[in-house]
Amino acid sequence: MATRRNFLAATATTAALAQTRPNDKIRIALIGAGGMGSGDVRAALQTGLTEMVAAADVYEGRLARAREEWGTHLFTTRDYREVLAKKDIDAVIVATPDHWHAQIAIDAMNAGKDVYVEKPMVQKVEDGHAVIAAAKKTNRILQVGSQRVSSIIYDKARQLLAAGAIGELNLVEAWWDRNSAIGAWQYSMDPEASPKTIDWDRFLGSAPKRPFEPIRLFRWRNYQDYGTGVAGDLFVHLFSGMHFITGAQGPSRVFATGGLRFWKDGRDVPDVMMGLYDYPGFNLALRVNFVNGAGETSGFRFVGSEGVMTVGSGVTVAKVTRENAPGHTIGTFPRKVQDEILKNYNAKYPPSVATADGMMPVGEDRFNAPRGYSDHLDHHRNFWNAVKTRTPVVEDALFGLRAAGPALLSNRSYFEKKTLFWDAAKCEVKG
Repeated sequence: MATRRNFLAATATTAALAQTRPNDKIRIALIGAGGMGSGDVRAALQTGLTEMVAAADVYEGRLARAREEWGTHLFTTRDYREVLAKKDIDAVIVATPDHWHAQIAIDAMNAGKDVYVEKPMVQKVEDGHAVIAAAKKTNRILQVGSQRVSSIIYDKARQLLAAGAIGELNLVEAWWDRNSAIGAWQYSMDPEASPKTIDWDRFLGSAPKRPFEPIRLFRWRNYQDYGTGVAGDLFVHLFSGMHFITGAQGPSRVFATGGLRFWKDGRDVPDVMMGLYDYPGFNLALRVNFVNGAGETSGFRFVGSEGVMTVGSGVTVAKVTRENAPGHTIGTFPRKVQDEILKNYNAKYPPSVATADGMMPVGEDRFNAPRGYSDHLDHHRNFWNAVKTRTPVVEDALFGLRAAGPALLSNRSYFEKKTLFWDAAKCEVKG
């Protein structure tokens, strides 16, 4: 039986290689042709490895736009299953509302397609293991679309942390704030949208049935029925990047709080959220604020025993000049004793010398990415190369669940007003 299983696996791999021969372009389809999905296709085409051949979306306007952008030859449909049934499609990009991610990804892998699925990988934690199982059973390549794991900036931070640049890590702080209508998911709506141009029942899918209400399609992130709120949209990026840099699998304890402070537009998710998480050896604090009057900012601070590493558009490592200096409490000692202790102390920990303007110097190393660098493009380049070569990706289904799990538990903690516990190794809620 083992020999037969190995034969079948080898046959499947050979068939996949035949589909994506090194000199041929990978034929791709987009499922969910909104802003993120369209951006994914542009990045995929920019790699030079792919050819766009099909698109599926429940809104006819986006299918019309897809044909305008990528050609009238494009096969378009409102039913993603028609895309999966096409034998000449090698891989799909899944960029639907979150509540469709798991089902379409599983269906696509079962249909023999490799999958690039937008984050979060799943809307519900319990669906994650089914996605992992499908990837393993079908031998398909699945990558989650959280591009920081492919970033040269985050890879530099990973190397610096591993090399001990800031000593022993004890705290990570991360934030992603916004102060704009579009940043807060107030996306534009087609004023002529109607039940004729939108397949409403197909959009709802597994979500609760309700009368036609196009705002829920165009601004789906605002509703728990279809999206995952602040945590699923932005916390999951922060978890992905932090897990990549530290090698952590996930927290053991999750607590989140926040509120709906400003964007009271009918949404049922908060616009301010903060989360606290216990990891082995360090703590994590996350923040998203859609009411940040200073504008949009995002970044990380990795706090260690010997310095602080800041990660944003580049990587900065800052240390005090008097490294590891413990300080002293000698004020109550006789002057002679003080002088002797201070002499030895300054020899071991030389004091900083002020510059001409009176400022005290701080040791700092700064690393920037090249001008115009795009981690989104690198993320796609990594995925499509993996599809061609049948090699593993970093952000596979297991990595995707380890990032999505604590993000989704943040929502539960917020709405249920309680602390939750997570088994990071098993990717399961405890208790």
